[in-house]
Amino acid sequence: MDSVIKSLYERWIEKAVDDSSLIEELKSIENDEKNIRDRFYRSLEFGTAGLRGEIGAGTNRMNIYTVRVATQGLANYLLNHYDNASVSISYDSRIKSDLFANEAARVLAANGIKVYLSTELQPTPVVSYAVRYHKSQAGIMVTASHNPAIYNGYKCYGSDGCQMTDTAANEVYSEIQKIDCFDDVKLVDFDKALSEGIIEFISDTFYESYLSEVEKQSIRKGICEGAELRVAYTPLNGAGNKLVRKILDRIGVKDVHIVKSQEKPDGNFPTCPYPNPERRDALEEGLKLCYEVKPDLLLATDPDSDRVGIAVPEGNGYRLLTGNETGIMLTDYILNSRIELGTLPADPVMVKTIVTSVLVDRVAANYGVEVRNVLTGFKYIGEQILRLEEKNQEYRYVFGFEESYGYLAGTYVRDKDAVVASMLICEMAAYYKKKGESLSSILDGLYSKYGYYKNVTESFDFKGESGMETMKTIMDSLRNMKTDTIAGFKIIRHADYLLQFDKNFVTNEEKKIDLPKSNVLSFFLENGNAVIVRPSGTEPKIKIYFTGVGNSDEEAIDTVNNLIAFVKSSKDFFPSEENKD
Repeated sequence: MDSVIKSLYERWIEKAVDDSSLIEELKSIENDEKNIRDRFYRSLEFGTAGLRGEIGAGTNRMNIYTVRVATQGLANYLLNHYDNASVSISYDSRIKSDLFANEAARVLAANGIKVYLSTELQPTPVVSYAVRYHKSQAGIMVTASHNPAIYNGYKCYGSDGCQMTDTAANEVYSEIQKIDCFDDVKLVDFDKALSEGIIEFISDTFYESYLSEVEKQSIRKGICEGAELRVAYTPLNGAGNKLVRKILDRIGVKDVHIVKSQEKPDGNFPTCPYPNPERRDALEEGLKLCYEVKPDLLLATDPDSDRVGIAVPEGNGYRLLTGNETGIMLTDYILNSRIELGTLPADPVMVKTIVTSVLVDRVAANYGVEVRNVLTGFKYIGEQILRLEEKNQEYRYVFGFEESYGYLAGTYVRDKDAVVASMLICEMAAYYKKKGESLSSILDGLYSKYGYYKNVTESFDFKGESGMETMKTIMDSLRNMKTDTIAGFKIIRHADYLLQFDKNFVTNEEKKIDLPKSNVLSFFLENGNAVIVRPSGTEPKIKIYFTGVGNSDEEAIDTVNNLIAFVKSSKDFFPSEENKD
C-alpha cells in the first residue's frame, strides 16, 4: 500500500473519534487495499458546486471532518474579506444532512461568524433567498440533489445568492488545503452558540416572505380558481413537500393527491434508488397513483426541490415530458400570456444553457425575446440576472431554464426553483384546461409550428481513480478527432468551450467564445442535428446531449436514435470500452 495513503488511513482510525461509525468502517476494510485507496487517494475537491461525494470515512468521502474542513476554509475566506460576516444554512432529507448542517454552523460560530440556520429541511432555492433576505455573505445547502442515497454534498452561495464563483471557490479551496481536518478546525458547542445568538434559527416570517415572492411570479393570477385542476404530487422523499403544497393551495389548487410512499423525508429513498425526476423509474410510484385518481398532472420534485418533472394525460395513459419539453411549453405560455396581458417588459431577456434545446430559441424569436445562451449550470443563469441587476434592468428577465428540469421565473432567487416552477406548471395546465386543451396537445402543436426536435441525454459512468483518467482520454480523443461526419451527417460547426473557439466549416469563419472556459465539445450537424459532450461537474460521468430534427415526430426520433447508436459504437467517442458503464 502507498505509504501516504497508509499513513492517512491509520491517522483517521486514531483521530476520527467524534464519529465512531467512521472508525468502525475503516477497521472493517483493514485488509482491503483497494477500498482503503478509494477513500484516501484524493480529497473531495471544493469547486463552484461545493463538495459532493459518497458518505463514509476518508478524505474522498462526505463526513463530519470533510464538512468541517471545508467550512473552516470558507470561514477563513469570509474573515479575509468581511468584518461582520454571516452565513445562511439549510439542508435536505439526505442521510446526515442535518448533522452536516449543524457541524458547519459550529465551525462558523467558533470563528465569530453569525449563522442563520433552518429548523428543518428546506428546498435548495430557499437558501439562495435566505442569503439575500439576511444580507449574508455566503450560504450553505447540504444536499446531493438527485444522486443516489449513498451521496451527500455541500453547496455554497455567494453574497448575491448565486452559486459561488470560480474566483471565490478557488480561494476557499486554497484555504482548505492549508488546514488539517483534525487539528486546525475551530469548533464551538452548538447549544452554547445558540444561547449566545451567534447561531440563530430562521424564523417563520422568513418562509412567509419567500412564499410571497414565489406567488408574485404568477402570470395569470386567479386562473386556477374554478379550473378544478387535479394534481398528483411526489416530493420523492425530499424537501419539497411543505412549500410546494402551500404554494399550490395559495393559488387555488385544492385537489392535490400525494404519493404516500414518497411523502415523508427519507434519505434512503426506499422506492426510488435514483430520486431523479428525469428518470421514469423515479416516477413509477407517482404513475401508479395517476391510474387511481386520474389527475390532470403529475408533479415530481427532486430531493432538494430545485427541479421538477411532470407527466400529463395522453390517451389511456400518461406522457412523461422531458425538461426541454416542459421548459418550451412554459416559455410559450409565459411569453404569450404576458404579451396578451401587457406585462412583458421592454427588451425582454430569457436565459438557457448551451445544452438546452434550440427549439426554445425559435419560440422566443417568435415573440421578439432575446435569448442568452450560457454554460451548463444554473449559476450562469443567475449570473445573467446579476448583470441585469447591476444595470437596474433585472425587470427584463422573464424566464430561464436548463434541460435538466430546472426553471426560474423572477429574480427573488438566483437558482432554479421547483416551488415556483410547480406553481407555473399548474397555472399553465389550469389555463389550457379552461380552454378545453391538454398539455399534451399544446406540446404537439408547438412541435407542428416550430419543428420536430427530439433531445436525448445519455450518461456514461466512469468509476474510481481510473475512471477519471478514462474521461480525460475520451475528451482528448474527441478534440483530436479526424472526421467531418457523425452518423452520416456533415459537421457544419464545431465549438470547443475549453479552447474557446467556434469554427464554421461552411463559411470557414472562426469566432472566439465569450464564455468562461469549460470542458465542453459541441458538434453541430446538417439539418439542425447536434451532439454535445461534457464531463459532469458533480459526478464521475460523461454526459452526451443529442438533438435529432425531422419533418415529423417519428423522423426526429429515428434521427436521434441513429445518432445515439453511432456514438455508442464509435471509437472516436469511446476509444476503449474499459470503465464504460
